Amino acid sequence: MATLPPLREVIDRHGLLAKRSLGQNFLLDLNLTGRIARAGGMYTGINVIEVGPGPGGLTRGLLETDAASIHAIERDDRCVAALQELVEAAGGRIILHADDALKIDYGVICPPPRAIVANLPYNIATTLLVGWLKQLTLFQSLTLMFQREVADRLAAETRTKDYGRLSVLVQWLAHVEKKFDIPPEAFTPPPKVTSSVVHIVPKPRTDTVRIDTMERLTAAAFGQRRKMLRQSLKSLGSSYPGFTPEPFLEKAGVSATARAEEIDIDGFVRMAKILQAEYPPLQRRKS
Repeated sequence: MATLPPLREVIDRHGLLAKRSLGQNFLLDLNLTGRIARAGGMYTGINVIEVGPGPGGLTRGLLETDAASIHAIERDDRCVAALQELVEAAGGRIILHADDALKIDYGVICPPPRAIVANLPYNIATTLLVGWLKQLTLFQSLTLMFQREVADRLAAETRTKDYGRLSVLVQWLAHVEKKFDIPPEAFTPPPKVTSSVVHIVPKPRTDTVRIDTMERLTAAAFGQRRKMLRQSLKSLGSSYPGFTPEPFLEKAGVSATARAEEIDIDGFVRMAKILQAEYPPLQRRKS
């Protein structure tokens, strides 16, 4: 690959001042971007999707791996222009998509096997993750950077303050490993929070629970996390006619006086199976 100019030179030449509206914080330390790229393991024969490459720091790290190709999704026209010389130097290994990561079809962007590696914009990180969970069979793995408090929730254990709705959704579907933290001063401009890299590997599915069922259940359970489940789950009655918490919890083998943070993944799966099988959701009219 041709010798590339320093990232700061690229940023200056293209006037790439980070935009808060796009959640941009550029990571310029190539030792760190290389470490993030390697955190996902081996990429032999895998097409890697990078969301929000910015000036291309992590993209350069990914080029040092054995990925078959790198599909970079960038919606900022300034960054798209700045990435062009990296695309040219990569000899066809980088395919640049000037598109919105929230709208793109990940099933057609590149052929399988696929993996995602990304320094996610904080303002849409959770939205992106939940969207990917709904189509997790498309990916071999996801190696993602979040602000640390989000990463802590993803990997949280039962009966801890960080254990919540997101913990259940992710750990139900995947193995989660928090890899390492990155301090604010590593970024330009520095964010006000520490960041963390998380590696997510899909689990083989052993149940037929729909993700929308689990989303409704966990939203109700953790919506009033200080209350006992016999109280917090009452809100499900607005979506599931005839639902009452006590008999439902008894059938699931879950204590009615327990709180959501005390219930492990298996407990939520048992509840979701019963909710899905025995309580048809209310069909709301489209306006």
